[in-house]
Amino acid sequence: MGFFSILLTGFALSMDAFAVSVTKGMTLKKINLSLATKIAFSFGLFQGVMPLIGWLFGMNFELYIRSIDHWIAVFLLSFLGIKMIIEAIKNDDNDNTTYLDNKELIILSIATSIDALAVGVTFAFLNIDIIPVCISIGVITFLFCFIGVLIGKKIGSVFKNYAQIVGGIILILIGLNILNEHTQIISNLFLF
Repeated sequence: MGFFSILLTGFALSMDAFAVSVTKGMTLKKINLSLATKIAFSFGLFQGVMPLIGWLFGMNFELYIRSIDHWIAVFLLSFLGIKMIIEAIKNDDNDNTTYLDNKELIILSIATSIDALAVGVTFAFLNIDIIPVCISIGVITFLFCFIGVLIGKKIGSVFKNYAQIVGGIILILIGLNILNEHTQIISNLFLF
């Protein structure tokens, strides 16, 4: 696997995590470099480790992982998106969240990195050195997510009180997009 292929793979795998990072940047009230680093590190770590886990599973579990990865992602992202929307509606002053729940961050990191697990399974069929590939994917994801949080902070002021609702809707849409990419179920609903 060439350097350019690794970069493209890292870029493609980081896009869901990037979108969620933008969402967190929009919905959290107090974003600083430390929090942006924490969010980016979590996404980068999971994106980097999941291909290694998939690679270790290899051919034995490929069919199982590919058959359910999209369902896990849509469930986790939709659950968190709905939770964000409900919390925003319940909150009287529609103020953004002031802290980041570590459990939520880990769930988001897992949900956005399940595709990386499946990609890691395909890496088992290639004669590649998996460690540099995983490190590259993790670093690329870290960089994109760090920038994503800062972008979210900037555009969050545009949405003001509705940032948490918009963020919840974005999470649900990302989950539905992952489901559609794997099953075409949504695309098929709109074909006449």
